[in-house]
Amino acid sequence: MRYIIFLVKIFFITSTIYSQIELVPVENPVYEYLKRMQLKELISFNSSDIPISRSKIASYIKQIDSKSENLTIVDKQILNDLKVEFQYELTGLLDNTHGIFNNGDLNLFNDKKQKYLYSFADSNASIFFDGIGSLHYGVSGGDTIEKKSLGFGKIGFRLRGTILNSIGMYLRADNGVVVSGTRNDKYLGISNDPKLVANGKYMGDGFFETYEGHLRVATKNEIFSAIIGKESVKNGFGYIDKLFLSDNTVSFNFIGFNVNYKAIDYSFKYSSLKGDSLGRRDIEMKNLVSHRLTIKLSNQFRFGIFESLITVDRPFNITYLVPMSLIRAADYNAGGTQSDLNNALLGFDAEFIPKKKWAIQGSLLIDDLNFSRLFNNVRDDGRPGNDNRFGFQIGTIWTDAFSVPDFTVALEYTRLNQFVYTHRTNKSQYTNWGLPLGHMLSPNSDEIALKLNYNFSSRLSSILLFQYQRSAKGIVIENDSLVRNYGGDINRGDGDILFPVNFLDGNRINRYLFTFNLTWQPIRQYFIDLKFFYGINDKLYNNTKTNLVYSFINFRIDY
Repeated sequence: MRYIIFLVKIFFITSTIYSQIELVPVENPVYEYLKRMQLKELISFNSSDIPISRSKIASYIKQIDSKSENLTIVDKQILNDLKVEFQYELTGLLDNTHGIFNNGDLNLFNDKKQKYLYSFADSNASIFFDGIGSLHYGVSGGDTIEKKSLGFGKIGFRLRGTILNSIGMYLRADNGVVVSGTRNDKYLGISNDPKLVANGKYMGDGFFETYEGHLRVATKNEIFSAIIGKESVKNGFGYIDKLFLSDNTVSFNFIGFNVNYKAIDYSFKYSSLKGDSLGRRDIEMKNLVSHRLTIKLSNQFRFGIFESLITVDRPFNITYLVPMSLIRAADYNAGGTQSDLNNALLGFDAEFIPKKKWAIQGSLLIDDLNFSRLFNNVRDDGRPGNDNRFGFQIGTIWTDAFSVPDFTVALEYTRLNQFVYTHRTNKSQYTNWGLPLGHMLSPNSDEIALKLNYNFSSRLSSILLFQYQRSAKGIVIENDSLVRNYGGDINRGDGDILFPVNFLDGNRINRYLFTFNLTWQPIRQYFIDLKFFYGINDKLYNNTKTNLVYSFINFRIDY
């Protein structure tokens, strides 16, 4: 009983600040803004572990506002918009909000205030209820595929709030329906958003639904917090894509906790994933155990350590819940047989800001870590071990680049050696719903990516992304038996010890990918998105080239 009373005091009695504990989803553009403000040395922001809470974002906004004389005109406009969006977190007031159901005033096109369907706040609790909806239309073509066109719409809601400054809740749910297009046209939707594969009725009935949500408890100043929910998570310093954890896959369920104190940021998660074996059999239990430690040595230098483990066909195991321990060591304690079925990853990364407005980062990934073969990846019998697979990434980002205000350039090189993210059981690969938990690049590949981001105003922004990729893949089967796997398919890791495979062995493909996005917000919380994609696949192994072109226009409302 003493311990229960003690915990109650920690979470409630000591929490005297007004705050919103719920997290802000990783796709929110506020994170891109905070990153640029970090580069301008206006805030000390850790971009390697998101999402973070509305309360913490509000604290950054306050710091930026106190130094607003250093901002460009457009960044000041964005700051003013954020001060309206996060007004309650900043001031505890609602005078810049408009609750449509609060007073029955259907002023749907109010451009000065943050609109909600309903909002409420007092000294003990706050509730914000939003409606969300969108219409999407896309067309595609190419020299080897027939033209496609697809139209679909989504409608849903978002509910969030905080109780007693310590308990945060968040729920977003929507339903979608395909309104035009054949079954074959629906593949266009998957090309644009691969996460649609997680909706079983999308290809058949044309219906789909998504949701995310969490319940989060935090102490004063969020020194410690615990969470249970379903969210997308990003881990790593990558500026264009992340090596360790990314939003390239479907959001997943997890329990976890965070410790944030001065120069130390630590996060732990025990997650449930969707897996299968070669697409033939669903895996009842596939889990991800991960943690990350980030240390801020100065405002210019951060260093991070990441570790994760994929377990399969095994129920919840408290062995992996020991915080601040080596997950791989805990895995060895689980027994040799089970350990061979699991997939361990270890990562190191660092970010350095050598000059104001410019940063560089480096990341190293060691997949399926085996210390006994760390520097000699050969088995005792002379066969290739392939127990340690390496990936690495180096990148740079520059804001107000070439002395052009509001122009940000990111350049990144990523290499994933053969069999990275895979596992020879074809069960413990580093995926969720068949999509990578880490970088979108396939194994046995490398990529040079260039991202150009320009904000014309606070309501009009553009992104141009160019990617040059080299990949190789392929398997050889003789007499119904696998005799060679070149390690280029994330969902096919067997055969890695049959034959030595060098980087880019296999069926070589070079890709040239161009993506352009334009987002316009003509009225607060009304959005128009344009997306254009053009890709060339140069299949060197058979001397042919193919191309794919598609474009989408989206109309969104968010209040």
